Amino acid sequence: MNVPRGTVEVVVIGAGHAGCEAALASARLGVPTALVTFALDKIAAMPCNPSIGGLGKSHIVREIDALGGEMARAADFAAIHFRLLGASKGPAVRARRVQCDYLAYHRYMKTVLKNTPGLMLIQGEVTEIVVDGGKVTGVELASGQRINCKAVVLTAGTFLRGLAHVGLESYPSGRLGDRPANRLSQSLEKIGIYLGRLKTGTPPRLAAESIDFSDLEPQPSDPWLTFSQEPPPRLLPQVVCYITRTSQATSEVIKNSLDRSPLYTGKITGRGPRYCPSIEDKIVRFPQRDSHQVILEPTGLASGVVYPNGISTSLPADTQQRLVSSIKGLENARIINFGYAIEYDFVRTCQLSPTLACRGMEGLFLAGQINGTSGYEEAAGQGLIAGINAARFVQRKEAITVSRSEAYLGVMIDDLINHEITEPYRMFTSRSEFRLLLREDNAWERLAEISERVGLVPQAAVQSRQAVEQDIARCRQLLRSLLAPAEPEKDGRRPTLEEKLRRPEVTIQDLSVFLDEQFAQQVLERVEVEVKYQGYIQRQIQEVKKLKDLERKIIPEATVYQDIPGLSAELCEKLERIRPRSLAEASRIEGMTPAALMVLSVWISGRRVPRGTGKS
Repeated sequence: MNVPRGTVEVVVIGAGHAGCEAALASARLGVPTALVTFALDKIAAMPCNPSIGGLGKSHIVREIDALGGEMARAADFAAIHFRLLGASKGPAVRARRVQCDYLAYHRYMKTVLKNTPGLMLIQGEVTEIVVDGGKVTGVELASGQRINCKAVVLTAGTFLRGLAHVGLESYPSGRLGDRPANRLSQSLEKIGIYLGRLKTGTPPRLAAESIDFSDLEPQPSDPWLTFSQEPPPRLLPQVVCYITRTSQATSEVIKNSLDRSPLYTGKITGRGPRYCPSIEDKIVRFPQRDSHQVILEPTGLASGVVYPNGISTSLPADTQQRLVSSIKGLENARIINFGYAIEYDFVRTCQLSPTLACRGMEGLFLAGQINGTSGYEEAAGQGLIAGINAARFVQRKEAITVSRSEAYLGVMIDDLINHEITEPYRMFTSRSEFRLLLREDNAWERLAEISERVGLVPQAAVQSRQAVEQDIARCRQLLRSLLAPAEPEKDGRRPTLEEKLRRPEVTIQDLSVFLDEQFAQQVLERVEVEVKYQGYIQRQIQEVKKLKDLERKIIPEATVYQDIPGLSAELCEKLERIRPRSLAEASRIEGMTPAALMVLSVWISGRRVPRGTGKS
């Protein structure tokens, strides 16, 4: 496909979850955009488990929806199994997770992309990012074609010099046998981008017809749980997942094959995800455990393929077959695709700015696994922010940034910038110091100001969300004004409904019959959380104010940290490499002490720093 000069202003490389969100955001903001991918029939592919959400991750999906992204609606459309996680815990860590039909998800996203005005889909391989004087001017394809543009969003996933491992055999691969993007890695190095190496993996895929489910624990679907405020119609039926466990025989099979494991023979050099380890890692690291849970999850309604969640592996093919056969219900299971580990290049994230632009390279934005993250949700969230900012860069508008006090998107980006990535980054609610404020149920309220500034959310959806917020405010007012129909308190006064709701044993459902108006379930649930946790929420709001005070203390770009007396050489080296924009960012750099932060604060305020202060 020949692209006429001047018809494209933003090029998005890669059509995984980051690339789809980036391309949609850019085009929807009125910027002519091209999405270049190896294969159009693998848009929004799910090479790992076809699920969306989970602890921490579901919060990001809701935030994507609040800002006008597409992942939430795609997941709602393709969902075939629903789980509410952490239902017995506090509201900050509750999360939803859906198993998707991977083909339905792909078809939905491809249809949305094809029907988006101003978005061109191109099948091809980008081999070089063209730069002139520190500015991106275009990309070159393997075909020799050049596409001129003003900005590039690179979402290369695991394709950069991807190398797959099965046992002691290895072969170049991007994912599931796709070819890697070796020349693109070389192009990045040529323009001065520093790369690192990471690893991830996947389990073998099993033929559903060969599994004996009769004696396994069923995991039925929960009621329909939508991610989006404006979900598409419910179309697909629900399916049942099943739970089994590894056995002692599984452990023996793995222990006897470690001499052929690329993880334990040194063949793999990249660091893998600590929180999603391979089954061989689990057996070695937790020898005291008799078994490990395996959840059998269908990859689609008609795929006939089951994803055995919990046995990711890169062991040899013959070992994988024995491993699978040692698990209850899988004695005769047939492997359709063997599990593998994959090593790939990623960009050292100290080179990123909070806008996901690459520092020192005007017009280059990075999103997804290329930034050292793992997971579809983390990738999609970055893609959305990068796509928005690429479009705003072309339009000469101020870039948007998301604070860690506003969203998990902000937590993730801030962590990537201020911490050295040594293993694939995965989102958890525990990564946020404000997690009672960053709940699933209030994503739209939290991000309303940024959403309005960006302008991706349709006006009808904005009005719908505003109506919900008005209902919440009205419900809170009624609870404050109405007295509870109960026995008087010891002081002779009757409590208000709000005061009564603060009691642990009282629920909003108990009191809703006394309200003068009926409210939707999502309104009642949100009000209950805000009333019961009001004291904790107010405390976190005060902490946010302190954080914003630090964010307002800007560190001059030209600061030479070695000139500041009182800072250790190690900390100066980190500050020079990361170049924090504010004291808030500096405070989160590993090794930053309260004393050193005070030295930095005094320095940027123009006051003299006493010698000997701050070193540790």
